[in-house]
Amino acid sequence: MERGSTILLKLAVLFIGLVILALCIFALPAIAEEARKNDPDFAKWLYPILITMYIAAVPFFVGLYQAFRVLIYIDKKMAFSGLSVRAIKRVKYCAIIISALYLLSLPLFYCLAQQDDAPGIVVIGLILTFASVVVATFAAVLQKLLQEAIDIKSENDLTV
Repeated sequence: MERGSTILLKLAVLFIGLVILALCIFALPAIAEEARKNDPDFAKWLYPILITMYIAAVPFFVGLYQAFRVLIYIDKKMAFSGLSVRAIKRVKYCAIIISALYLLSLPLFYCLAQQDDAPGIVVIGLILTFASVVVATFAAVLQKLLQEAIDIKSENDLTV
């Protein structure tokens, strides 16, 4: 692979990071302020969910940075290295942390849905949880495949 062949993926990672950062800076505070003004009872259930989203943003950005590092390793022709395996392992752990946070907050989503009489809010919590589970599963499979490829490569290097 030529150096720079992952530019599109790097740009996508940066774009995703900027979108989530903008949501954390602008959208979530606006949602909280609107809820505080309009319905204080609704806000008491919304605030813990928003706090969970801010907490989940930390492992999200760590995982995004690790994904960016994997792309850098690919450009440097170090895709089949222990560094890549460790970075993918960190992505997996970040996704597990995010899914656990949203799984723990599902009762809050349910109470918020009951308060607002909008069952679709629970679906949002489920989507956030299961999307993180899918990412963690994919990262685990990729980590295992990459580790096996590294093991096969090291066996072949020893054979020759």
